[in-house]
Amino acid sequence: MGGKNKQRTKGNVRPSSSGRAAEVLAREGGVIPGFVGFDTTVTSELSYVPAVHGAEDIDNLVDADFRLAVQDFGTMCQEREAEDVKGVLPYWPRIYCKISVDYDRRIREATQIAFEQLVLKVRRNLAPFLKSLMGHWILSQCDTYTPAASAAWRAFQAAFSPAKQPEALSFCKDEILNVLQDILLKETANTLSDPQTVTEEEREAKYVRMLTSALLGVKRLLSLLPLEERKALETKLADFLSSGKFWKYSKYKSPQVRGAFFELVCALCELTPTLAQAEAARLCPAVLLNIDDADPLVLAHVWEAVLHVVSTISDCWSHVNAKKGFLPKLWVLLKDGGKGMAKAFHPNLMPLLSKLPKEITDPQIDFLTTFFTSLIHGLSSERAASSPSESAVIVTSTVECLRYCILQNAQEDNEQKRLVHMLISQQLLPLLETALATPSLQNGPLFLLVTEMLVSWEKRAGLHNIIESHDNSDVFKELVADFWEGLAVLFVRYVDTEEGNPRTFEGMATLLQVMRYPEKVSTKRGQKKKSVKICLSSSEDDKTVEGDGSEECVKTGPAHGSDKSCEPLQTQYFEDVVCQLAQLCLVHVNEKHSEGHLVFLSCLLRFFHTPRVFTTLIELNNQEGQDESKLLMNIKNPAMHFLLDRVVVWLSEEGRTDSEHLVEMVFSSLQCCSQQETTRILNHITMMNLPWRISLQFIQRACADSETLKSCNEWLKGSVLGETLLTLTEELCKVQPTPSSSSFSLSSHSWELISLVLSQHHNNVPLIGEVYMEKMLERLHSTLSETKSLSDAGNMEPLISFVCDVALTFFSSVQDCLLLESAEELLFTVFKLTAQDQTHTHLPDSLVAKLKKVCVAGVQSLVQFSKHEIRENGFMQSAVLWVKNQVLSVNLDNKRLQILIVAMQDLVEAISAGSPQDTVLLLQIFCLLSPSDGEWTQIRQALPPQWVKLPLLSGQLRAVCEKPSVDTWKSRALHKLPAHLCVCALMGKVAKYLNPSGKENVSVPDLTQAAIEMLYALQWCKEIEHSPAVVSAYHSLLVEYGLLDGLNNMIPVKEMLQTLFSRSMKEGGLWSLALKNFIQNNNIVTKETAILKRLYNTADCLFPITDAKLNTLQVMCQHMTSEDRDTLVALATAGIISWQENRHVSGCMAVLLCCLEAQTLVEDEIVLQVLDILMQWRNSKEDWFLFHSEFSQVSSEELNLTIEMMRFLSWVVARFPSVLKGSQWDFILCSMLAWLEAASENVAHLWNPWVQLFVCENAALTVKLNQFFTSPPPNIEKELPKELKSEWTDFFVDGLYNLLLPLATKVTDTFPEPEDPVFPLQVFQSIGVALTFMPLKQLTANSLPPRFIADQKTNLPENLQTLLNTLCPLLLFKARPLQITVYHLLDKVMPNLPECDGEGDNSKADDGKDEPCLSPPASLMAILAAYLHLLIFEHIMRSF
Repeated sequence: MGGKNKQRTKGNVRPSSSGRAAEVLAREGGVIPGFVGFDTTVTSELSYVPAVHGAEDIDNLVDADFRLAVQDFGTMCQEREAEDVKGVLPYWPRIYCKISVDYDRRIREATQIAFEQLVLKVRRNLAPFLKSLMGHWILSQCDTYTPAASAAWRAFQAAFSPAKQPEALSFCKDEILNVLQDILLKETANTLSDPQTVTEEEREAKYVRMLTSALLGVKRLLSLLPLEERKALETKLADFLSSGKFWKYSKYKSPQVRGAFFELVCALCELTPTLAQAEAARLCPAVLLNIDDADPLVLAHVWEAVLHVVSTISDCWSHVNAKKGFLPKLWVLLKDGGKGMAKAFHPNLMPLLSKLPKEITDPQIDFLTTFFTSLIHGLSSERAASSPSESAVIVTSTVECLRYCILQNAQEDNEQKRLVHMLISQQLLPLLETALATPSLQNGPLFLLVTEMLVSWEKRAGLHNIIESHDNSDVFKELVADFWEGLAVLFVRYVDTEEGNPRTFEGMATLLQVMRYPEKVSTKRGQKKKSVKICLSSSEDDKTVEGDGSEECVKTGPAHGSDKSCEPLQTQYFEDVVCQLAQLCLVHVNEKHSEGHLVFLSCLLRFFHTPRVFTTLIELNNQEGQDESKLLMNIKNPAMHFLLDRVVVWLSEEGRTDSEHLVEMVFSSLQCCSQQETTRILNHITMMNLPWRISLQFIQRACADSETLKSCNEWLKGSVLGETLLTLTEELCKVQPTPSSSSFSLSSHSWELISLVLSQHHNNVPLIGEVYMEKMLERLHSTLSETKSLSDAGNMEPLISFVCDVALTFFSSVQDCLLLESAEELLFTVFKLTAQDQTHTHLPDSLVAKLKKVCVAGVQSLVQFSKHEIRENGFMQSAVLWVKNQVLSVNLDNKRLQILIVAMQDLVEAISAGSPQDTVLLLQIFCLLSPSDGEWTQIRQALPPQWVKLPLLSGQLRAVCEKPSVDTWKSRALHKLPAHLCVCALMGKVAKYLNPSGKENVSVPDLTQAAIEMLYALQWCKEIEHSPAVVSAYHSLLVEYGLLDGLNNMIPVKEMLQTLFSRSMKEGGLWSLALKNFIQNNNIVTKETAILKRLYNTADCLFPITDAKLNTLQVMCQHMTSEDRDTLVALATAGIISWQENRHVSGCMAVLLCCLEAQTLVEDEIVLQVLDILMQWRNSKEDWFLFHSEFSQVSSEELNLTIEMMRFLSWVVARFPSVLKGSQWDFILCSMLAWLEAASENVAHLWNPWVQLFVCENAALTVKLNQFFTSPPPNIEKELPKELKSEWTDFFVDGLYNLLLPLATKVTDTFPEPEDPVFPLQVFQSIGVALTFMPLKQLTANSLPPRFIADQKTNLPENLQTLLNTLCPLLLFKARPLQITVYHLLDKVMPNLPECDGEGDNSKADDGKDEPCLSPPASLMAILAAYLHLLIFEHIMRSF
């Protein structure tokens, strides 16, 4: 209504009001006619209000554009001075009266908000304009749009204090009433809106809203005016009420208007009763004959008006025909359940009854019969049947009206007695009977309301221990007796049948339960009621009955809605009925074996366990002539007698499937027994060997509440139950070879029983005896410990599954459960099962998942009560040390390692979940898990040494090896992971949880050690040649765990660097390579060069040289300053010069070479001096050169010295050839040939990496020499000895390649399998580079052993045939460097083959025939044929 997005009427093409206003503004050059701007000099944003003149010409249908202007006006009122704002007041009433009733509700709201700001600014200056404003102001306070009405009320409060408000209204009352009266009596939809510009729909909507607001405005005016002013206004009001148009609003089509009309009628009755009485002739029919108005907006106001009319107008019924016009409509409403509005309608019925005169209700029996029949019939209406709340309201109203009518007629008069009897027998009891079979009524307030009514009758009858004086107490005694008599007949009718209805039995049990314990029933009560006061005959029964009205007092029934909880019934009749029903049930159980009657008997005893009831049952047994045993003859307690005589017998019946009601019957009977008797009976039942299902029910019932638990405490902790449960545990933990489905069902209840007794605690005290609890846990622990043997014995899955369920419940439910040693042992066993491979434990995935849940629950329980410390020999310590032992001493593959890590991860996550912010426990676990220094050293040394080969041959590392053997380097495929790798992966994964937030520089003991060991392990994996599958899988595992970069981000770079440098200086080897990688990966050279300098301080610290220091130097040398490298060159040279006194000559040579390779500048004298010393060694220490040595007898250290000499000579040839003299060149060339000859003689020892390195460096020296003589540096030939080049060409080249070319074939003959781990692949790479320099002359005139092919037709020289027959087969050798080398050699020879092949016969055949056609060499054809076969096969495979 008035919304901006309202649908425009079809066909209306006129622009909106804002659009029209914009058009006017444009036509007038931007000034809206009739609006006055004020103080435009203050702000550039103009604010406008309509002036008085011409305002009628402005259409009042304004929308958002004008709303913004109104808001600006409110803001201006806040910001401007009061004097400026006062200028608006002369124009404001006219503006306000227009826009406060605008179609757009947002404009109306904005208007009221702006009005409030205006009021706050002008204050008293508003007074002269009040009379012209107040009518629409009151109208706005009753706006149907709540925000607008609230804003108008706030403006009114801002203008007038509460004390001044009546005064202001009194001052303007006539003007207000005139405005409202004009709207109600004179205005129409067309007069309030312009039919030319406003659609019919909008006109009607505004008219309805105005009528509603006007009606409510009259009510508001009357309610706010003082009494004297209301009386002064009565004359004018009388004229207003005399208009027929006013009374027609009771039938107006809009429910809003009708609702407002009835609200005004209520106000007239309450505030101007004289006027109401004067207009009774029209007021009473308008109200009383409209009770069937079923609109939700109207009904509540109609019935409020009804109650006001019947309370205010004494002769109201004389103006209507009640029996024709009022009552029929009432009956229809009642039968329809209030037409779905019971909450608004039914609470008015009892106040109405209290006001109905006798002429309407006579004859009373017929009237009340029709009334209650119709009222109860409403419960079956569609709405009441589907809505519990509606049904509850109808039930509440019914019982209230019954209670009122019975109390009003509880007299000695026979007619009244007959009426009361009719109400009970024909209305109340049938209603209860209906409820017995209707669950919705049982769950409603009916039973509690009836109970409260009975308690009220008992009090009036004097049956409670309250001293009261009631004249008609005998009447109420008779009334109570009649009710119980009727109820007993009703109950007996349903109970005394062979086939009892379970639903009816349940309904009767519910009713009796409510009657027995009404204070325990939590039933939602009806809504709080606005009501007339209806005073009861006694002070304790004062009650408020709904309906607004006067303070007139009438008689009604006792209150059920008092704050006090309902008291229980005290009459003997109740127990009589229960005894009668119990006897009937027992008869049917004994004679017909009726299970339904047995269940109902259990319910009766549950709510009514008194000695009299049990005595009655025993007497019935005696009457039936049943013999008593000697045991029963000595029992005087009837409850105990009944238990042992009947209930125990029923429990032991075979084939019984439902026993819960019997268990409940036992505990109901125990309510009448002492604790000693209770223990005796329960022990007796425990030893009866009943099904475990029943035993489970007994223990569950014993734990149901604290009182029962207390009474059964001796039995629960006693030896009878404890031994029984222990025996059960032993039986359950035996594996059956082929268990049946029935045994599964049986064991399910048994395991549930075990789980219950272990997990149920009360005040942190075990349910059963602690000694039995310990023994049961020990048995479960031993069962899990024997999983492998159990799997061999039979199907152990169900057993382990049940044990898991029990353990899970135990750990999840019991506080401090792990303080028991047996519980910790059980948890430790569970953890071990989750951390082992399933091929070992024989457990399926489902059981492993269950075990993990158990473990998590146990750990979390332990964490909650661990006080952040690991107890010695407790679960945490045992589990962590067991895991540590597994990775240290057990050979694990990747799968088993991953299982172990996942188990440890689950453990850590469970700890983190139990204490998210606390890492104290995790730190302790990490420290426990960390190996000691000795253990780290041991597992490092146990790593296979094959890693050394790659860095050694690549020159990254200078290393030695004591007594190397071929078995060492024939690395067998790894099937298990070294312990060091396992420990690092585990430590790395756990360390991630020490820093969940990803912070850097975490302070954790042992973390640095773990971090560097992780780098060591990663370096080993990187260097291992031909990484075995197990190492590759381990690498993938580290990638998955995010450990490929180690734990660097958790430790400061400086600390890591210092630690790695210290390890490298001490041990060298992989530590040095790890240091090198760390420097590169962290870009330390470019970021923090000074850090590296601080590691060693001065170069002197690297001397005296050791293997570890040498490895460290190889890493650090390139990052050292030139001054430090100069120092190293000086120290190394000094060590070489004093070779006779220095045992580390090889190390000094290596240091010198490291510096030279790092581009260190050295003087010629130093180079020559070192070269001279080498020449001295040639004369005095020839064995150092290994020229004629058997390499099997040579150590790696000796080989290293020779290798360093080769490297030095290679460097001299490449960098300082100009300083060499003739003797020095002779030394170099002769040494090169001698070393090559030694290599040829020791091919069998090429499995040794140091021998391979010897050959590789020798080949590198030949390459440097070939490069020098093939392409000498410019201007150097003049400085060389004259005969040097010719000696090289004529002698050394022949010697060189006569040794080098056969060397390749020797190696392939000695090592025929390229896949062999000791195959010298790097040797072929080095030899191949050297052979590429072999001249064609030496290649064709080679000295290879002769190799020919039989029947080969060729004219090739023998040398070429041998060359081809030797080299061509090598093309198929699966060593890529060798294949490439052979290709290059053959490529040199092939162009000359045709020429050589044709030299044998230059003449044509004498007979004129063609020349013989010679095929290519046979060896080459064999290769081509083999490759052609491979190419064809590859083509065929690709085609598929």
